[in-house]
Amino acid sequence: MENYSKIKDGWFSEICPMWPGISLSLEVEEVLYSKKSKFQQIDMYQTKNHGKMLVLDGIIQLTQSDEFVYQEMLAHVPLFAHPNPENVLVIGGGDGGILREVGRHDCVKNIDFCEVDEDVIKVSKEFLPDLACGFDDPRLKVYIADGSAWVQDQKNKYDVIIVDSSDPIGPGEVLFERPFYEGLKAALRKNGVIATQGESFFLHKECVANLVKITKDLFQVQAYSYFLVPTYPGGHLGICLGSLGPELKKPCRAISENFQKQLKYYCPKIHEASFVLPYFAQKMFKSIKSKKSV
Repeated sequence: MENYSKIKDGWFSEICPMWPGISLSLEVEEVLYSKKSKFQQIDMYQTKNHGKMLVLDGIIQLTQSDEFVYQEMLAHVPLFAHPNPENVLVIGGGDGGILREVGRHDCVKNIDFCEVDEDVIKVSKEFLPDLACGFDDPRLKVYIADGSAWVQDQKNKYDVIIVDSSDPIGPGEVLFERPFYEGLKAALRKNGVIATQGESFFLHKECVANLVKITKDLFQVQAYSYFLVPTYPGGHLGICLGSLGPELKKPCRAISENFQKQLKYYCPKIHEASFVLPYFAQKMFKSIKSKKSV
């Protein structure tokens, strides 16, 4: 994809055809890293007020100031919705933030991680040790591979699958298509749960509707959660979830006081509240008819 984003007068502006007519700008102090990998342009900036910022192909992936929101919600909503998640797969998210959050669950015995671009992992380990600490978990196995192809070989294996994908442009595009979701479903064990990066129902209505349609078709239980992230265009992002049994909208397990103290955003009430959608989104999702294949 052509990179439209740019730095001008000390400000990085994220400009993308996926959200036409709107730009998010952050003031930057220094370019810490800028190099093209086999798959994408990787940039790391030191911003003035938001810590370090990871950018892939001109699109902001995270800033240190608010990364905890995305990592906590994408990890803990599906993990706490499952009664006993022992085997977990994370696809994408080479920064390690989701792995950091998955690692907080003592019930998890095995964590498989599949990332297509090894350079993102290397850059994160160098510049974002507060996220890349997720790679230090002894339960973790790392696979450098195309997640959409790799998951097709995994059958009846995981309790929870979390897809920390970039936007549906460039190497992340296939992660928003039905064959990938069919592979995710086949890789789940009984009562398994998936959670995928679900874009914005303000900025990406067609994309969100497509994900909701796919998960409604394939899963017994489907839901869409959202959360607030100031440094993403539109200020929020969603999670598309599918379940082979467990209810998604309420935590299935209690969170201990010690666990809760480690977090900044997720809590049981936020878990439930994140599924309360604006009225226009409720209408949009209700209009999407499904052809159940479960």
